[in-house]
This record gives sequence, C-alpha cells and structure tokens, in this order.
Amino acid sequence: MAAPSLATVLRNLFVVLGCGITATVVYTIATDGLPFRKQLLTPWMAATLVDFYINILVIGAWIIYKESNWIRAIIWIVFLVCLGSITTCGYIVLQFFKLTPQESMQDPIYFVLLKKDGTESKGKLSVVGARVLFTVLGCLMLGTLIYTIAIDGSPFRQQLFTPWFSATLVDFYVTVFALLVWVAYKESNWGSAAVWIILFICLGSVMTCGYLVLQLFLLSPQDPVFLIVFSSSNRAENCYEGSLQAQ
Repeated sequence: MAAPSLATVLRNLFVVLGCGITATVVYTIATDGLPFRKQLLTPWMAATLVDFYINILVIGAWIIYKESNWIRAIIWIVFLVCLGSITTCGYIVLQFFKLTPQESMQDPIYFVLLKKDGTESKGKLSVVGARVLFTVLGCLMLGTLIYTIAIDGSPFRQQLFTPWFSATLVDFYVTVFALLVWVAYKESNWGSAAVWIILFICLGSVMTCGYLVLQLFLLSPQDPVFLIVFSSSNRAENCYEGSLQAQ
C-alpha cells in the first residue's frame, strides 16, 4: 500500500487538531463555565491572550489575502477572532480539500498558501509598513512578557494553570503549529527550520514577528507584501514573478 501524501497527512493532522481543540473548549465550558469572568484575567492570562492574538493577526492576514470576496473574508475573520485555532484548523482543512490531485502530489503547501483565483492582492500595506507593524508588535509582546514576569513572576507555577488558562495554551499552540508548518516550508535548511521551531515554541509571537520582519527584509520595498507567503524558490517560479516583471 502506498504511503499517504504530505497533503493527506497534513489535512488529517489539522482535522485531529481542530477536533482536539473543539473538545477542549467544550469540556472546559462544561466543567468551568464560560470564560467571560473578570477573575480569570490574571496577568499571565492577559499576556497569553496578547501573544495569541498577535499570531491570530498573522493567520487573519493570510485569510484576507486568500479570499477575493470581502464579505467572505470578514466572516472568516469574525470566526477566527471568536473561535481561534478551531477556525484556523477548519480553514486550512478546507484549503486542502480544494487541491486537485496534481497539486496535492506536486507541492501541497505552496498551493494551499497560493491565492487560487489568479488575481493579485492590492493591499495598501507596503513592505516597509509591514516591517514597522511587526517590529512594533514584536516589541509590544516582548515588553508584555518582561512586565508580566516583573509583576507576577515566572509562569511555571501550578496555581496559574486554571482550566481556562490551560485551554488557552492549547489554543495558542495549535495556532503556533500552523505557523510552524509554514516556517518548515519556507526554510530550505532543516537545521535552521529546527532552530526557528524551538524559538517559536519558547517565545511565541515575539519570534513570529521577528521571523516575519526578517522575511520582509528579504523583499525589496517595491515588492507586494503577499510574496512573503512563499519560499524563495516558489517566488522565482510562480506566476506572480512574471506579473511583477511585466509591470
């Protein structure tokens, strides 16, 4: 029997992760009630939420790039903000189901990331603007971590791990995993990919922003921001490069 393709493995993995975080949220609501309670918002919970939503912003930017219909994009963003990694997993699985058999065998991650309708994204954010934005967000998150450690100590304390804090961490790391799949696709060297993966796991959105800024500096200020999505080899081969040269 033939081994499953990368597309099948990733699609099934995100199905499992989506079901896992859905079950986690349902179980936490059943055992600990709704999360909209002031006493749950401890300093480390607040810091984790900031960390989480910076990563969600990155996923949301990709969804906006992918969706040519603004109404559909807004609906997805609302679900993303409200349901976090449940929406992330659902959206990624949907993109894998849209792949043709040839795309699934050839380069599934590239084709999942790619905008399929053939239109170019004309977002107003420039490469320079994106560098500034993610530098500011990275500094904000780093400052949040330092401040939280200063006022509330280390996060490695058993009393911090309330049911909702634990559920938020699961939600957070499912989103991180989705970003790590992209990092592994971007990095041609497995050694550098492994280093980035460790840093992402340890430092969360501080490293997300750092990685994005680094990748943005590999683009020229005249390039469209969406080219950051692709690896250097894919950027050289895909149709966007041809369209840029024709302009």
